[in-house]
Amino acid sequence: MTSELHKTFPAYKPKGKEEYMNSRQLAHFRKILEDMKLGLSEDIDRTVHTMQDEATIFADPNDRASQESDTSLELRNRDRERKLIKKIDETILHIDSGDYGYCESCGVEIGLKRLEARPTATLCIDCKTLDEMRERQVAK
Repeated sequence: MTSELHKTFPAYKPKGKEEYMNSRQLAHFRKILEDMKLGLSEDIDRTVHTMQDEATIFADPNDRASQESDTSLELRNRDRERKLIKKIDETILHIDSGDYGYCESCGVEIGLKRLEARPTATLCIDCKTLDEMRERQVAK
């Protein structure tokens, strides 16, 4: 869902040899993040209203179990979206502080294409790959 929200934006096309993370680039990514946050917030509000409207008590245990299962799945999805909103807010703070677009681990540029794909990315592709390898090793 989140990737669907920012795909409606045209990809940023740098002009010539412009500086990385200049004001135009920062404004572009801020707009993407703010629109993602707005879309997620609307989804959460819509879910709350739908759940309030559909609060029905079913006599049939199977129907009740199905409703509870649907509600549980919906709540898990909304919790994931709530966490993404928090990450979006943190990313916007990085834009404000001038740290956006640089790897938290090694400090190199994350890259425009990676940020287009995942605007909340905090690691360059190399550091993210190493991080995922460490996670796999710990999980075994």
